[in-house]
Order: sequence, then structure tokens, then C-alpha cells
Amino acid sequence: MTQPQVRDGVTGARVADELRNAILRGMYPPGTRLRQEELANQYGASRVPVREALRILESDGLVTTVANAGAWISRLSLDECVELYQVRERIEPLLLRYSMPHLRSEQVDRLATLAEEMAAVHDVERFLELDREFHLGSYAGASTTFLGQTVERLWNTTQHYRRAFTQLLNEDSHRILHDEHHMLVAAIRDGDSTEAERVLLGHIRRTRRQLANHPEVFE
Repeated sequence: MTQPQVRDGVTGARVADELRNAILRGMYPPGTRLRQEELANQYGASRVPVREALRILESDGLVTTVANAGAWISRLSLDECVELYQVRERIEPLLLRYSMPHLRSEQVDRLATLAEEMAAVHDVERFLELDREFHLGSYAGASTTFLGQTVERLWNTTQHYRRAFTQLLNEDSHRILHDEHHMLVAAIRDGDSTEAERVLLGHIRRTRRQLANHPEVFE
């Protein structure tokens, strides 16, 4: 197993963790150029762990690198985003079905708490954090070879566009969104995987259709 590059205690994994958090919080808009020298200065590292971090983040779906050109925060066109959401509509319900029989009662209780917290929060970034914990937490019971990693990568790649979707919601859309979270929790508690899959598919599809109506998000 390859060990992370280290200089003065700074590893590629550590730089990747900090930069990943910054990207997911929206501090770097899609298409932002990432310069190794600037990142090295920012994180007190040499370029070696920075390059390692960029490779990690590329595999996460957050960064796009071009040989001999550089690295950028990944961005999607409208068509690409629609396609990725259509993939999510199909594979996330399957991952949820795999997960549900293995979720412990305390994990389901946590999902219920998260659903309540999301309904009460008004800060977009906090909502996105809770929403990510909720959905990825609902998949935590699944033991898969690649499906779980694929879903997490798709969540990373579409993070910016979920932020845009959240900012576009009106009062009725907010209510539907939170109702769906509660419906998901109820179906998971009941062990009704068919209902849980149905709710989740519609939940993801609603985001896709809303984003498709706002091409300006992708300009």
C-alpha cells in the first residue's frame, strides 16, 4: 500500500481532507483553477502532497486534472448534470434496498433526528451538511464492492448543483422536500424497501427536473 507523502507532518491525505471540505462548502465554485503553488502555501506543504491531494480529489469526483495543463474544480453542463441525476435515480434506490435490512435502530433514530433538524434549519450550508449525512447515512448498512463508492462520488460531483437547487426552492417545494425525508424514515422503520425506493426515486427526480428548468445555474 502506498503511503501518503509527508513533509513537515503534512500529508496528501490531510491536504485532501481540508480541501475537500472547502469544496463541499462551496468555497471554490465549479471551474475554479487550482494552482499547486498557491495550495502548497495555503496548507504549509510542498507540492508533492498537494499533487497527491489533487489525485485523491480527482478520484472523489471533485477535481478535474488535465495532463500538462493543471487542475480545476469539476463542473457540469446541464446535460451532464441531468444524466448524472438519472443515474442516481436508478442506483441510489438499489443501494438503499441493500442497506435497509442492516441499519441498526439507533441509525434509523439518527435519520429521524436529521429529518427534523433539516425541517427547522434555514442556513443553506447547514442544510446541505445535514442532507448529506441523512442520505449517506441511510446507505450505511450496505456492504458493496463499488456501488457505495460510486454513489458518494456522484454526490461529490453534484454538490454545487444541490446547493443551487436548495436556493431555488419556494415554500411549497421546501415542504415537499421535508415530507419526503419523513416518508423515507417511515418506510425504513417499517422495513418497506419498495416504498422507500419509490420515495427516494421521486426525491432525486424532483431535484433533476427543478435544475433542468434553470439552465442559468450551469453558465
